[in-house]
Amino acid sequence: MKKKIALVTGGFTGESVISLKSAAVVEKNLDHDLYDIFKILVYPGNWYHETSSGEKIPVDLNDFSIDLDGSKITFDGVFNILHGSPGEDGKLAGYFDMLGIPYTTCDPITSAITMNKGYTKAIVQSIPDLYVARSFHLFKNTEERREQILHELRLPLFIKPNSGGSSIGMSKVKEPNELKEALDKAFAEDSQVLVEEFVSGREFSIGIYNAKGETTVLPATEIVSSKEFFDFEAKYSPGVTEEITPGRMSEEEIERVNRICEKIYLKLNCKGAVRVDYFLEHETGKFYFIEINTVPGQTETSLISQQVKAIGMTVKQFYTDLIEEMFVRK
Repeated sequence: MKKKIALVTGGFTGESVISLKSAAVVEKNLDHDLYDIFKILVYPGNWYHETSSGEKIPVDLNDFSIDLDGSKITFDGVFNILHGSPGEDGKLAGYFDMLGIPYTTCDPITSAITMNKGYTKAIVQSIPDLYVARSFHLFKNTEERREQILHELRLPLFIKPNSGGSSIGMSKVKEPNELKEALDKAFAEDSQVLVEEFVSGREFSIGIYNAKGETTVLPATEIVSSKEFFDFEAKYSPGVTEEITPGRMSEEEIERVNRICEKIYLKLNCKGAVRVDYFLEHETGKFYFIEINTVPGQTETSLISQQVKAIGMTVKQFYTDLIEEMFVRK
């Protein structure tokens, strides 16, 4: 008998549009011979499954079930592809843990911590050969803090919502008079903001996942953007960014990056597939950690699919491995 899998998408943030695109790609590539797939859309106060005829079937939140054609459907597991809150910040994971339903992503604690860029940097910076940019973690946008930033950090600066994703609300500040506007923009998206010194380096993104008893670091993708930085448009608009998989690294760099990234995955107690973004500094080749994404995008232009194919695996098999691994963990 085929397992029933809830494909959870939607969300409470601006990333919901990306989540829907990711879900469409995942649904197309899942093994429908092994699993019955039910797409579940999660919005504030409105969780539902949409039938092929367009009927919206509400989710019973008491046990995460739906009533379809007079039959109660419960789920063997959840494929979580909901970017941002509540799918990436631990809220959904905690809910599914209480119900005893396995899911493909990290547990509540890891999800909550890794959603917070400042806290994540504090945890991983003790890993050998891993560097982090000098930064400020802000809770308020005050003149005093802005003066402190300009006094203690070197321009240019990157300003980003501390718990945001898809580069929404992110800015690059080159001049002191640009700082307040950039902070206002970031604080409009989040109650905490991270201010980081610019690192001049080659940008990469790399997938790591656990399945069949081992942790696999995928080939890194090198990001060569025609934009100032890898922003929302660069991430999701075809042609704006050149993505080279595998990225151009020496054997020593590959070995070092893979070692560091596996330690990041293990230190943060990650589950399923995650993606780490990093720089290799131009002058030194040092590995500078940018952030970790515990629900990586799976759109047509996303990076994980490129990396999976680079090791000779189909995306369908990759998704199957993630699903089967969650049942092992249970």
